Amino acid sequence: MLMEVINYILNEHSVFFIHILNLFILITLIALFIFARHSRKRWSKVNDYLGIITNTVNSIRYGDLTKKIEKADLPASGELAESLNRMIETLNDREKMIIEYQNELHRQNKFLEAVIDSLSDGLIIMDEDYEILRATYKISDWFDCAGKNLIGKNLADFIELPPRKKFETLNRDEIYIKNSGTSSFIAGSMELKLDDKKKRYIVIIKNITDQKELEKIKEDFVATLTHDLKVPIIAETNMLELFLNENFGPISDKQKIALKNMQASNKELLDLVQTVLETYKVRDGKIRLYKENIMLKGFLEEIIEEMSVIALKTNNRLELILPRDIRVLADRIQLKRVIKNLIQNAISYGEADSPIEIKIGEIPKFVVITVKDFGAGISRRDIENIFNRYYSAGKKFHKIGTGLGLYLARQIILSHGGELTVESEEGKYTEFCIKLPASINGDVYFGQ
Repeated sequence: MLMEVINYILNEHSVFFIHILNLFILITLIALFIFARHSRKRWSKVNDYLGIITNTVNSIRYGDLTKKIEKADLPASGELAESLNRMIETLNDREKMIIEYQNELHRQNKFLEAVIDSLSDGLIIMDEDYEILRATYKISDWFDCAGKNLIGKNLADFIELPPRKKFETLNRDEIYIKNSGTSSFIAGSMELKLDDKKKRYIVIIKNITDQKELEKIKEDFVATLTHDLKVPIIAETNMLELFLNENFGPISDKQKIALKNMQASNKELLDLVQTVLETYKVRDGKIRLYKENIMLKGFLEEIIEEMSVIALKTNNRLELILPRDIRVLADRIQLKRVIKNLIQNAISYGEADSPIEIKIGEIPKFVVITVKDFGAGISRRDIENIFNRYYSAGKKFHKIGTGLGLYLARQIILSHGGELTVESEEGKYTEFCIKLPASINGDVYFGQ
């Protein structure tokens, strides 16, 4: 019964339901159409905004930091635009800082180049194959080659080195630059330490032409001066000898003492002139030695006898300590000059009324001669400089000295293949030590 009622209702109202269903579908389609149209406009705005952002980012990528992104009528677009614009401003500030830093770096580089190029010395940077990587203007002038043409060239094409020398081992060695005529140069090198593993070297070249010419003038002047000084001094010494021998008549004891003092002063002056002359002779290693076997006992006794007259002025006692007579191969005149100089220094700077010890000893392959005084001593600072040319500790004690004696003494001993050293303690003692190769045979040696 119930089913019949339902069927009846459905049959009677089926047309009505169909109309309702059609209307619902139509409304739904209209709604979907409106929504789709609105969404399409919204996505179009999003796509347009993304296009603006993309174009701005590409502009920033290629260096244009003037672009700005405006807000759009989209959710969260304001925050996005603000963040991107802040990023652009930060990049712009960083770029300005980098440009300023680069400009400063460029200025500093130009300043450094100007300083280096203004130096009187020439600088070269080379690699381990001696290929020139960089050179200053001085080098271009000396090599007679434009700077840009030097790069990549081999340094050996322009410079001749001393025998058995390499560019990386140069140390104030004299070199010859092929296109420099008669000019004289010295060069030194050092390794350039960088973070990479490549080896590079800096070669510093100095033009010493004027210096050598000046030294030659000085040497000629000193040689002429010393020669002109020696002639009257020797004449005066000979005349004093004639007076002492009473060739011109008898003289009193007081006159003899005065004449002997004058003779001693003349001898010191002659030694000083000779020292100056010898110093300039040894500057280029030109000490000519006439070596012979010397028995040291008689040799030193002769020196002590000569120096005892000077030691009497300060009441110093010259004491020879000689365990046994020893033979040494040396130049008699030059070795005598050295020992007399050391004794003279001991008399000048040692304590008066004290002994001066001249001692002979032996160590394997060497004979040792020491001269020791007991006096003011030498400071550590003075010891480091005492063998330098023109350095004189006499200034400290208001004594006259050229500063050449010890310099010459060391050069003489070095030319013998020996060594001259000093030990001292201030207020106690000073001891100079000569080491000479021991004599092997009885041959007489002539040579440098």
